[in-house]
Amino acid sequence: MGVTGFRGRVVALTVLIATAVVAVLVVVSHVLLSRVTDADSMDLARTRAEAVAANVAVSGGRVVLTESGNEALDSVSWVYADGRLIDGIVPGSVLDRVEALADSGRSQTATVDHFLLYARPIPVEGHRVVVVVRVDLTPYETSEQRSLVLSLILGGLSIVLAGGVAYLVVRRALRVVHDMAALADEWGDHEPGRRFDLGTPRDEFGELGRTLDRLLDRVDTALEDERRLTHEIAHELRTPLTVLRGEAQLAQLSDDPLAPESVLREVDRLDAAITTILGAARTRIDGRTRCDLRSAARQAIAGRRVELAVPDGIAVAVASEFVVAVLSPLLDNGLRHASSHVRVAARVRPEGVVVDVVDDGPGFDPAEVDRVFEAGVSSRDGHGLGLAVVRRLAASAGVEVRAIAAGHGRVEVTLPTPRRAA
Repeated sequence: MGVTGFRGRVVALTVLIATAVVAVLVVVSHVLLSRVTDADSMDLARTRAEAVAANVAVSGGRVVLTESGNEALDSVSWVYADGRLIDGIVPGSVLDRVEALADSGRSQTATVDHFLLYARPIPVEGHRVVVVVRVDLTPYETSEQRSLVLSLILGGLSIVLAGGVAYLVVRRALRVVHDMAALADEWGDHEPGRRFDLGTPRDEFGELGRTLDRLLDRVDTALEDERRLTHEIAHELRTPLTVLRGEAQLAQLSDDPLAPESVLREVDRLDAAITTILGAARTRIDGRTRCDLRSAARQAIAGRRVELAVPDGIAVAVASEFVVAVLSPLLDNGLRHASSHVRVAARVRPEGVVVDVVDDGPGFDPAEVDRVFEAGVSSRDGHGLGLAVVRRLAASAGVEVRAIAAGHGRVEVTLPTPRRAA
C-alpha cells in the first residue's frame, strides 16, 4: 500500500507538471501564431492598398484610375476622392465603417465581423484621396483554431505519455524496494545472516540496499553481543554461586557451621558482578556529565591495597559510577595476578585522560594480548570474565580499554575529557 501510494503520488506529480508545461506551451504558441497571422493579414492589406494606389492618377483635374474594370479588386478595395467613391462597390454590411475610415483621412485599421479594413491616404496634389481595402480573416482564424486543436491534442497525448512513462519508470525503480521487502518477509527470524546483496550500487536504491546490509550487519553484531553478554552474565554469576554451594555442602557434611567470612566474600563478589553488569547496560556518555577522576578512583579502590597516583583536578566526562564500575574489575584482576604491588595512575593526553592500572605480576602474553578481553580467556586461577565485563562496560560508553604487554600487568583506560565529549 505504501509503495503503491508513493508510486501514485509520483505519477500524479508528473502529470501535474506535464499539464502545466503543456498549458504554458499551448498558450505561448497560440499567442505567437495569432501575432503571425495578424502580421500576415496586415501585410496583405498593405499590398492590396499599394496595388490600388499605383493606379491612381489625375486627369483633367479629376482623380481617376488608370486601370479599371477589375472586378476582383472592386469587391475588396475602394477609392475615395474628395469624400466621394470613385471606384469599387462597397457592401452594405461595411458601408458605414468604410465611409468613416475614408472620411478620417489617415492610415488606420478596423475589424468588422471576420474582415480587416485598412485605410491608406494617397498623396495627390489638390485632392484628398483614400484607399480602403478589405481582407477576409476567416482563413487565418481557421488556421489558428486548427493549430489550437492540434496543440491541445498533442498536449493531451504528451500528458498521457508522461504519466505512462513515469508509471513504468517508478514501477521499475520501486521493484527493487518491493523485492527487498519480500526478501525481508521471507527471512523472518530464522535467517538473520542473510543480506540483500544487490552488488555495486547503480542508483539510490542500490545505495539503500547497501546501507540496509550494513545496518543488518550492525544489528547482527549487536545480537551477537547480547548473546555474549548472556554468556558472560551466566559465568560471572555462576562462579560465586558455585563457591557458596560448595561451602554449604562442606559445612553440611562436616557438621561444622558455615563460615560467615566466606559467605560474605562471595556475596560481595556476586553483588559486585551484578552492579557492574547493570552499569554496562545503563551507562551512556553525556557531554554534560563529569566527575573528579581522583575521587572516583578512590571509590573504586575501596580499601584494596592499591597505590593511588592520580593527580588532583583531573575531570573526565563520565559519571563516577562508571569509573568505579570499570576500575573495580581491573583492580581485582591486578590484585589476583600481582606479586606485591598494584598502582592506579593517570596521564592527560590530547585524545583524553589515560588511566593505567599496573601490577608487578607476570603481565600479559604478547600472543594473547588481543584476546584477554574475551570471555573464557584467563590465566592462573581466574575464570576469565573480569576483563570481558570491563570491555562490555567500556564499549557501551564508547571508552577505549586495552591491555599492554610490557613485562608486567598493565591495562590502559582512555576516558574522554569534558571538552572532547562535547
